[in-house]
Amino acid sequence: MDARLAAFLDRAESVLARLEPLLPAPRPDIDWSHTLAARWQRDGRSGYLLPLEVSLDIRLSDLIGVDKQREQLGRNTHQFISGMPANHALLWGSRGTGKSSLVRALLAEHAGEGLRLIEIERDHLADLPRVVEQLQKLPQRFILFCDDLSFEAGEGDYRVLKSVLDGSLEQAPDNVLLYATSNRRHLVPEKQSDNENWKMVDGELHPNEAVEDKIALSDRFGLWLSFYPFSQEHFLDVVEHWVGQLARPAGLRWARTEELEILAVRWATGRGNRNGRCAYQFARYWVGLQLLEQK
Repeated sequence: MDARLAAFLDRAESVLARLEPLLPAPRPDIDWSHTLAARWQRDGRSGYLLPLEVSLDIRLSDLIGVDKQREQLGRNTHQFISGMPANHALLWGSRGTGKSSLVRALLAEHAGEGLRLIEIERDHLADLPRVVEQLQKLPQRFILFCDDLSFEAGEGDYRVLKSVLDGSLEQAPDNVLLYATSNRRHLVPEKQSDNENWKMVDGELHPNEAVEDKIALSDRFGLWLSFYPFSQEHFLDVVEHWVGQLARPAGLRWARTEELEILAVRWATGRGNRNGRCAYQFARYWVGLQLLEQK
């Protein structure tokens, strides 16, 4: 009997040795006193928070020409970390205009006051209740950040998300807030056909149910901030800022000249984008080129 038991145990150990690499690794608890950001990772039917190493090099002062948006979201965030009522925020508008950068700059600004950032993808928003459950008893203040939240024509996910947001946001503890960015104000495509069935009731114009259904999703956010395409002068001001930021540590002496402006405008025209991201990319190109020519 002992020999049979020993053989069974040997076989069990062999099976466990082969299964162990297939099992998920144990997830240690995150030390939020040192971890500033995390990302929600889907793992089968569940998920976990993956700690992130984040750079705090972008500051609110780096965001040029979006003073109103910076002030409004900054005030809302200050209310939040101070334990006062605050709104979930939707930052919508043209790509590359500073929506995501503004959220990350706020983390850099308030990380010392207990602000933390958790990134969650649009496809994982159904896990919001699980994420919130892990955060509700912690002393830090958490912004759940969903970048590029939008839906394509024919997708019905936004109706599911609408109910998830209703339940998750209304029952969320006061140390959790949701910030999202999108290129669309109402998060879903808006078509001319949506306006065909508007009705007049007692002299008032009422949208049809399809329009109401689409608008209802963005209504879950109490604060809407709009970001618009850059004018040429705005674009050049941002170029000047980033060239200065990159040239200073390298000891590069430079001046804003007509030649520099022409090169920057050509760079933007060639890419079809005149925004903050494009300005930063041109600044890296130009400063790097000047440093290379000095060698």
